Amino acid sequence: MTRASEPSRRTLLAAAVAAAATGTAGPAAAAAATPAGAAGAPASARSSLVDNRAWTSYSDWRSGTANGTRALAGLRPGLAIAALAGTADYTDPHTGKTATWEYATWTSPVHRLTAPATEAVASWNAHTPAGTWLQVELTGTYSDGTDTPWYVMGRWASGDQDIKRTSVDDQKDGKSGIWTDTFAIDDAASGLRLVSYRLRLTLYRTPGSGITPTVWRLGAMGSDIPDRFTVPASTPGLARELTVPRYSQEIHAGQYPEYDNGGEAWCSPTSSQMIIEYWGRKPTAEQLAWTNPDFADPQVCHAARFTYDYQYAGCGNWPFNAAYAATYKDLQGVVTRLGSLTDLETLIAAGIPAITSQSFLKSELTGAGYGTSGHLMTVIGFTADGDVIAGDPAAPSDEAVRRVYPRREWENIWLRTKRYNVSGKVVSGTGGVCYLYFPAHPSARQREALEAVGIR
Repeated sequence: MTRASEPSRRTLLAAAVAAAATGTAGPAAAAAATPAGAAGAPASARSSLVDNRAWTSYSDWRSGTANGTRALAGLRPGLAIAALAGTADYTDPHTGKTATWEYATWTSPVHRLTAPATEAVASWNAHTPAGTWLQVELTGTYSDGTDTPWYVMGRWASGDQDIKRTSVDDQKDGKSGIWTDTFAIDDAASGLRLVSYRLRLTLYRTPGSGITPTVWRLGAMGSDIPDRFTVPASTPGLARELTVPRYSQEIHAGQYPEYDNGGEAWCSPTSSQMIIEYWGRKPTAEQLAWTNPDFADPQVCHAARFTYDYQYAGCGNWPFNAAYAATYKDLQGVVTRLGSLTDLETLIAAGIPAITSQSFLKSELTGAGYGTSGHLMTVIGFTADGDVIAGDPAAPSDEAVRRVYPRREWENIWLRTKRYNVSGKVVSGTGGVCYLYFPAHPSARQREALEAVGIR
């Protein structure tokens, strides 16, 4: 969370774009149950706003254009380096170090968006052993028939010993630009939209090493969410609560200030760690050996370090959090937008919690006790009255993380795209952004729920 008096960099960037646009159960038990009233929102309502496409299967990986990469068959198909496309020098802007890397590339087929988009966010799931890293790029075609440049959506590695994972600022062409991790049309009111795109994946390795990154999932979410201060109220349809670990970001205040000034800003990695551990994964003792043994919940410190974006200077890069989750065995992570609390009920009914992004004044969310210009929290269930049960990391202790928030207030602050800040100025909201983490091989019930909210 960022304090209301200190807007996050993402919020400021999003505001610039907006201005231009004038029962308790664990995973197994919950997945087995299908409560009445938990059906997904109509597909037509979502498809007009959000388009998700991901390449995950062996046939998907074979459908693209490979230059030195090969598709891997098996239980979890992927993409790896088979031969070299060439070598390239990379000067890390955060260390000043220049190194030579071998590389290979894969370019997706053209994906035509079912919903022409004003924004797009890429997601990827990969294993990058020491001595390897990857880059994800996007290019697309506008509704006026012209093309975007190749935009870098992220330079990423699961570790930080070879490169510093980073977004890339100052990418623009006069019609669109990249705001940390988000492609955005400069002037949505003009009617210009992104109608199709391709993704390019570049895999890097130390020369002569023979090692390779492995990528299991690559995709993007395109969306065109209309300007709105309020959204229609949904009807409660589920009473269920998932058993999710509780971690406070606030108990880490001042710890490891090199990662966005310490725990007070760690809402995103703290939320990520809660959901990762819900699925039964966590760092090993060896992985945590670098942390101070006097600090409680060192896995939260670990999550902050390994989601940190050295350009954004924070841990809130959405795809970096999803990619971090997928570094744990047989987990997937994606960034998407949902359309209502009914969508979240569909997921909770299948045993899938979510991480949501929202911003609000202190007076707008009863029981929070704070206001924020940008905050991530988990949604772990619903009460019998339909209110939201959240794992809110902006709590003074782990025990205080579980909160119940009024349904109508919570739904509106999450789904709106416009709001008033503490100064009365119109600023942006996130429009239903969430992270979803789920098994590489979901159950039939989980797969049905994910498909109902547009994720395959």
